[in-house]
Amino acid sequence: MLHIVNKSPTAARSLESCLRMALPGHAVLLIEDGVYAATAGNSSEAQVRAAAGKVKFFALKPDLEARGMTTRALDNVTLVDYGGFVDLVAEHGTSNSWL
Repeated sequence: MLHIVNKSPTAARSLESCLRMALPGHAVLLIEDGVYAATAGNSSEAQVRAAAGKVKFFALKPDLEARGMTTRALDNVTLVDYGGFVDLVAEHGTSNSWL
């Protein structure tokens, strides 16, 4: 399953809820303001690092670029472009967007 999170970890508990429900082998794609969770020094960094052993993290690179955060991306988060986003959706078959 692909979990899609678009809210900043400081504005909503979407990522926290997502990680509680995600199972081993699932993928989490961070988009829009959700990409803040993919950066070093954010309030969710420890949570993302801890969950990386269970789920695979991806972040939409154009959203990181738009926020000037590309160089701060965590090493356990794979950056993808829009084509990569489509590939993730196709690869996982089912997806859930966390509000």
